[in-house]
Amino acid sequence: MLTVPNLLTLSRIVALPLLAFLLWWPKWELGYGLAFGLYCLMGVTDYFDGYLARSSGAVSRLGIFLDPIADKIMVATVILVLTAQGVLTGPYVGDMHVIAGLIILVREIAVSGLREFLGGLQVSVPVSRLAKWKTTFQLVSLGALILGRALPHWNVMLGALAVNVPHTVGLATLWAAAVLTLVTGWDYLRVGLRHMD
Repeated sequence: MLTVPNLLTLSRIVALPLLAFLLWWPKWELGYGLAFGLYCLMGVTDYFDGYLARSSGAVSRLGIFLDPIADKIMVATVILVLTAQGVLTGPYVGDMHVIAGLIILVREIAVSGLREFLGGLQVSVPVSRLAKWKTTFQLVSLGALILGRALPHWNVMLGALAVNVPHTVGLATLWAAAVLTLVTGWDYLRVGLRHMD
């Protein structure tokens, strides 16, 4: 049923090709500025689709199915495009920051598979508070990485090194999200192992 919350969720999925297009040219500051605005708008719709569904009693099976998918493909799209365009790089460790993105993607796939397996056994796995923090760090991280390319001159000097403020915040929170991803992924796996032969 296409309720307002479900339409908001679908709007995030429909907007993904435009977001990927805007992120495709890492030297295009205006494009990254527009991408940051679109990314923030998608984050707002993520909040409001859930809020409206709960407050109006319009929670539907379609919404329960679509919302986590929309979130995961948005995160996967941004991580993959930023990786392809060389944005997940930083001083000292170069492109090793891609590992943090890879950890997040692997966990998302694994937890989705685990939820599907447990769903068949009528076992629900509630989202933990730590998992919500992981999601928060993840969303802040990707937004900051996009903003860093939109504002390439927002730098501070660390010794002789010019460091872009939003980009550095993005990389730091990406690693924080990756660490929480491992912790929460292990928590979900422990629940799943109890139900496996």
